[in-house]
Amino acid sequence: MAKATNKVDTASLEQLLNREVANFNVLYVKIHNYHWYVKGEQFFALHVKFEELYDDITLKMDEVAERLLAIKGSPAATMKEYLEISTIQEATGKEDTRGMVQTLIEDFATVSEELTEGIELAEEASDQPTADLLTGIRADLEKHQWMLRAFLG
Repeated sequence: MAKATNKVDTASLEQLLNREVANFNVLYVKIHNYHWYVKGEQFFALHVKFEELYDDITLKMDEVAERLLAIKGSPAATMKEYLEISTIQEATGKEDTRGMVQTLIEDFATVSEELTEGIELAEEASDQPTADLLTGIRADLEKHQWMLRAFLG
């Protein structure tokens, strides 16, 4: 692979990784919102599940940001940056319990699709460690989607 192509691939990969750092930070805040404001019959189950999810998302955000630093990129690190580059929207504060779960399914699907793009970019740039990291994260998000869909019935 030519150096110029590799440089372009690396820049695109860094941009994608930065978007996912932003997405995970927006998800962290959104899931905290859901954790605090969930109500109804499913409160106990979802309150615990949402805490599990925001803890998991925090680890994923840190892994992606650290990988970005390892490949000499610069992860976004302010709420302003996160909101500018994220493809995930903040909580509206109006979601009911089912809406919270459905929104997370959709958000995890969005990030999973973007991670697939990132895996391809990493492989094109001969960056197997990043491809492996993103593959593992995508598998986890797909499992979360399955569990949340099962919850909704």
